[in-house]
Amino acid sequence: MTYYSDTGLLAPGRAGSPAESATSDAAFLQAMLDAEAALTRAQAACGQAPREAALAVAEAADAIRFNIRDLALRARSGGNPVIPLVADLTAAVPKYAADYVHRGATSQDILDTAAMLIASRTLTCVLDDLERTCHALERMAREHRDTVLPGRTLTQHAVPTTFGLKAAGWRSMALDARDRLMVVHESLPAQLGGAAGTLAAFSAWADTGEDIGPRLLAAFARETELREPSTPWHTLRTPVADLAGALAFTAGALGKLAVDVLTLSRTEVGEVSERSGGGSSAMPHKANPVRATLIAAASRRAPALACVLYGSMAAEDERPAGAWHAEWEPLRELLRLVGGAARDAAELTEGLRIHPCRMRENLDVTEGLIVSERLAAALGVRLGRARAKELLAAAGVARAQGEALMDVLGDVPALADLVPDRLGDPLRYSGSAGTLTDRALERR
Repeated sequence: MTYYSDTGLLAPGRAGSPAESATSDAAFLQAMLDAEAALTRAQAACGQAPREAALAVAEAADAIRFNIRDLALRARSGGNPVIPLVADLTAAVPKYAADYVHRGATSQDILDTAAMLIASRTLTCVLDDLERTCHALERMAREHRDTVLPGRTLTQHAVPTTFGLKAAGWRSMALDARDRLMVVHESLPAQLGGAAGTLAAFSAWADTGEDIGPRLLAAFARETELREPSTPWHTLRTPVADLAGALAFTAGALGKLAVDVLTLSRTEVGEVSERSGGGSSAMPHKANPVRATLIAAASRRAPALACVLYGSMAAEDERPAGAWHAEWEPLRELLRLVGGAARDAAELTEGLRIHPCRMRENLDVTEGLIVSERLAAALGVRLGRARAKELLAAAGVARAQGEALMDVLGDVPALADLVPDRLGDPLRYSGSAGTLTDRALERR
């Protein structure tokens, strides 16, 4: 049996997400048809096509009327799906409108414009999910502004921090991603240049001696609701590179959140957990952090896809052979990955369970060593830095034998009355974490 549909069986991160629907083969086909219809409408607006022809093309430009698999197979002969699509669309319209289908355009005009339409529609979904994530993280940071837990560096306990500051940091990166995507979203351009980016055919078809190109380009951009480019960008791939960079950054920003959740939800750490963890085929007790796992997977794949799109910037001449073609699948996969990750991040943050009691327990795992920095500073002021370091090193050796650090220090005669118990309380050594959290949350 032969299967043609990509149903997302091996892609649970994007399966069922709005981005998956927005980037499907049917969605791409519809976007190409939308571009074709917009072109005929633009020509009608400029007096270069009858209004009836524009209406006829728009009516015929419905993806459900076309065989996607057949188009894909026929695309092999010309190297892109626009060529067979133009033939089928021309056959689908009344005879009086046939001459106005795709008139003056080249395949790249339609496919690039379709890609920008797909990107615009997908980014709308991604931005909505990022907004949900940022709201959830803001609530989390406010609620746990002063909830102390171990800070960790190079996998080991460092000094105390707060969960509020950690959540505020996640939110800051999500907002950075949102801001980058919004800039890109607002700048996605239409593509119209004709055979080699000169718009010559449009004036030739007009047969009036007028340079119709710039006016038609502006009308086409209005019809697609994309930005009007200053020039055709067939081999000037800034829009695709900017999109790739913003998407890869978003995947990384959400990946930071995900890997922190993965670490904090380890059985032996247990400071957070997903609301509804995933099960195991072999171990009934498991509640795996699946949302975080899928986000982390996306963050590891996205940079490689972005690299392909950056590499395609080296596009020769006025139309490239291979560089443009190399973009299509990586761009779609990158949109899908980030769209799925944004959906999962919203679900993850809205349902994340925080366990302050476990955080408090973990602060005591090293029996006082987590505040050694504070003790070193306090003793350094009184005894000098070198002497304080020497005493703390000796105390550390004794601590390794099973005694609590404050008990060991209390037995050192030179430190009598110099180390009050409050200096050993990790709850009192979170520095400016609360203030930094408040500052981070001022950003809207």
